[in-house]
Order: sequence, then C-alpha cells, then structure tokens
Amino acid sequence: METQFTPLTSALGGAMIGLSAVLLMASVGRIAGISGIVAGLLRRDGGADVLRQRVIFVIGLFAAVPIYALITGAAPAHQVTPNLALLTLGGLLVGYGSARGSGCTSGHGVCGISRLSQRSIVATVTFMVTAAIAVFVLRHVVGGV
Repeated sequence: METQFTPLTSALGGAMIGLSAVLLMASVGRIAGISGIVAGLLRRDGGADVLRQRVIFVIGLFAAVPIYALITGAAPAHQVTPNLALLTLGGLLVGYGSARGSGCTSGHGVCGISRLSQRSIVATVTFMVTAAIAVFVLRHVVGGV
C-alpha cells in the first residue's frame, strides 16, 4: 500500500483543526475532544446549551465530507475494510482506549499538548508509538495490509 504525500493539504487540514479547537475553547470554554463530546451527547449531560453545542459540533464532523465534495467536486479518497468483525473490534478498542485514557487523540493531541498537559503529552506519545508499531507490524510482518 502506497501512501500519498500531501504536505499542503495536510498542513491546511491541521491548521483548520487547530483553529476549530481554539475557537471552541475561546467561545464556550470547552476542549474539542471528540470522544468526550460524543460521550456527553449520548449521556445527555450538561444542560440544554451544552447539549446544543455538542450536537452542532457532531453535525459539523459529518458535514465536513459533503462540504469538501461540494468545494472540490469529489469526495476525499478513503479505504475502509469491508470486514465487519475487524471494524467492530477496532471500534471497541478505540472506545475502550478513549475511556481508559480519559480522552482521545483530538482531546489529548490537539488540545492537551497545546495546554502543556503532561498527561496529554504522555498519552499522545503512547498513541504515536502504538500507531508506529501497528503500521510496522501490519505492513512488514503481516504484509500488504
């Protein structure tokens, strides 16, 4: 599997993620941790204003792809395994890891590191090392994934 190197669009996407995290913190004083936002939405805690903010945030996540397609004329390229068992296992592991780590990559990596949170720095280093090991194993040990 070959990976495309897209420094300009990657930098633009990163800047937009950072800007959205800053805007959320500046406007409503909340961290843009997606797992926390979705969990709070599912638990329906925090009152009507907080619930509305979470709904708008999640709608924005889902609206991003259609907006991208509208602007560029094509949907972003992506590849997802059709293996339902693998998708389920991956989703459960991500959910467990987010709960166990008190947040996800967006909360720790984008918002936590920018606040110089030691816990977030350790969590993000753990995410990155684990991802590097997973990619190495899948590409060079298992092969072709």
